[in-house]
Amino acid sequence: MDSILTSIKQMLGITEEYEHFDMNLILLINSAFSILNQLGVGVKGFSISDDSAVWTDFLEDETGLEMVKEYVYLKVNLAFDPPTSSFVLAAKERILKEVEWRINVYVDPNKLT
Repeated sequence: MDSILTSIKQMLGITEEYEHFDMNLILLINSAFSILNQLGVGVKGFSISDDSAVWTDFLEDETGLEMVKEYVYLKVNLAFDPPTSSFVLAAKERILKEVEWRINVYVDPNKLT
């Protein structure tokens, strides 16, 4: 089982033991989950408060889980540690938009037609 907080910290290059930014990251992670709920994904009202919550607590479907992980990481990364290069920022924002579109299609496959 992958802890949500721990895996986001690892993707950001923060060691599991370093807890100084945990509250900031938890806030940003919960914000991303709220947006995903608005898109129709995951357990309604889901939030984390520490490193005990795992990804499958939010979404059991393995098909959409990797997109959810990528989306949460990108949202947290852009808010917590935005790139200084405008080119990198624009690229990450484009990737985020694509993942959001794919999540929309995952929720409602009729959006493809």
